[in-house]
Amino acid sequence: MADQYDITPERRKVLEENAKRRTVLRNEFLKQVSDPFRHASGEGGTVFDPALTRYQAMRVSTFEHFKPNAKNAGFGMLFAVIPILGYAYLLHTTRSQQEQRYRSGQVAYKDRDFKLI
Repeated sequence: MADQYDITPERRKVLEENAKRRTVLRNEFLKQVSDPFRHASGEGGTVFDPALTRYQAMRVSTFEHFKPNAKNAGFGMLFAVIPILGYAYLLHTTRSQQEQRYRSGQVAYKDRDFKLI
């Protein structure tokens, strides 16, 4: 069966050990979450997960550890400032051209998109 997936025996052993560890940890987690006596202690069905706590703390304190540099500024310009300015320029030019056509009489009033009557 090892030849079927082109996996070496050492790699297969590592994968099986990881699967066993995952199963043990999952069963332990489910046992702690579904323990009816945890509700009496005021903890409810929640399980303290240090990795999740570290992740949440990292997400909250991201701004405190932010260091501006050229790469961040480039991304900010590329994905925020340039698209907004480009869209504003596009709107300005198309509306100006349309207004110029209206004022010069190239478009009849009945053919205009936003007429009052």
